[in-house]
Amino acid sequence: MRIPDSTSRLFPLLLLIGVLAALLFTTRSSWLNPRLSSTQAQTRERTVQNQTLEVIKTDVDLVTVDALVMQKNTSRVVGDLSRDDFVISEDGVKQSITHFSQGTLPLSVLLLIDRGGCLDPYNSNVRHAALEALVRLKPTDEVAVMTYHNNAELLQEFTRDRWPVQFALNHIPPHDEMANHCLNKAFYEAANYMEQAGNPSGRRVIIFITGVTRNFDCADGPGGKEATHAIYESGSVVCGIVPKTPEQQMENGAMRWATRIGGLMRASTLNMKQIAAETGGEVLEDKPEELDRTFATLIEHIRSRFSLAFVSTNKARDGTLRKLKIELNSAVQKTRGELVVKSRRNYVAPRR
Repeated sequence: MRIPDSTSRLFPLLLLIGVLAALLFTTRSSWLNPRLSSTQAQTRERTVQNQTLEVIKTDVDLVTVDALVMQKNTSRVVGDLSRDDFVISEDGVKQSITHFSQGTLPLSVLLLIDRGGCLDPYNSNVRHAALEALVRLKPTDEVAVMTYHNNAELLQEFTRDRWPVQFALNHIPPHDEMANHCLNKAFYEAANYMEQAGNPSGRRVIIFITGVTRNFDCADGPGGKEATHAIYESGSVVCGIVPKTPEQQMENGAMRWATRIGGLMRASTLNMKQIAAETGGEVLEDKPEELDRTFATLIEHIRSRFSLAFVSTNKARDGTLRKLKIELNSAVQKTRGELVVKSRRNYVAPRR
């Protein structure tokens, strides 16, 4: 949506008023049209845990997790590390790393593209960057394409054939500025579809492309907490690309404040950046004309992640939530300077 200069100063206020009005409507709609019960709405069994924690559900004793190591000051990827440089603990108990690799296991990547709201994030620059990013993936990596606004729609199922993926990216349905950013629906459907990925937890990546990273839940879908838990349970790492423009910053800024105010009213919301942080992912923002480089950086980071696995010393198959921590040993920290490890934080033990 093009904003005339004469109204640009009023745009944030008008947008905030509109968002608050939408909040009142959404709240009223949820009273009049309560959502389906959890038994009806869920498509698979879920283990409900603390919704602020990152959860992975495993069906075998082998626990797998990915980790990205970066220099804190420069954000450069650190790749020359060995198995002995890492320390994994479960509920405070050190574990033995049985499998270790970097960038060798195939990926399952789901591109999740926003088509709603005032601004269209998927312009020609973004499309070109996404197409160029495909080249950086390995032939064994599989890719799928999904879009969302009022509802989520799968355009291309997982495939290792790049031609149908390119076709889907070149034929994204038109943007609808009258539609909403239903993040709760988008993430819930993405999580469900990631269960069909051919690669294990930790090698599943959802990359969202949007200008709005926070929003209220759409009343006719699952709640934000349920959608967030579904992402955690799918074992996916969430990353994002945000085309940054003055208009995008106005809209996203207004939504940030509106959702904070709505939170005081106990409105249900979803925050993409928080999900990315808790799954060990990252959100990169840049000008549309610079996104070729930004998208390439994101793919490089995804491919550079270390894959680690261990068999828990806790043999109880009790389905409990276990705290997971991955860090570097003291010798590495002393010789390599201050490093940051991005990884998931918890997993759910298998049941009998």
